[in-house]
Amino acid sequence: MAVVERTVAATPDRVWAVLADGWTYSDWVVGTAHVRDVDPGWPAPGTEIHHKAGPWPVSIHDSTSVISSDDLRELRLRPRLWPLGEAEVVITLTELDPGHTTVRIAEDFRAGPLRGARTKINDLVLHRRNRESLRRLADLAERRVTEKTVLPDF
Repeated sequence: MAVVERTVAATPDRVWAVLADGWTYSDWVVGTAHVRDVDPGWPAPGTEIHHKAGPWPVSIHDSTSVISSDDLRELRLRPRLWPLGEAEVVITLTELDPGHTTVRIAEDFRAGPLRGARTKINDLVLHRRNRESLRRLADLAERRVTEKTVLPDF
């Protein structure tokens, strides 16, 4: 199992806002090239994000579904990338102090060939990928705190 953790300079509601916006999924999940559709009600249990992963011409169209969701605390996902398999990802938010949140991502293969190929090397690859995903998630959440969208006058 690969587990990464980071302190984000944003409140849990700001981090959750990024997680709850399914259209940002490809902005922070390393390996996801494009979000094709987001089910209404995301991130309610059973809803899905339909995405494309990997580079052209070998990209795969698949989905990630919500297993469970506890607003502002935990999001449990099942990303699929068949024929390679599927994983379970648990994202946990813990308020550290006002304005700072500890975000933890734990991921493990659950089905398919990748599950059978569990090794320390796979864990290291997942760890590096999730560390970068967490960095991108932090950037988005922190930017939501500091940026204000202002349309220019024309």
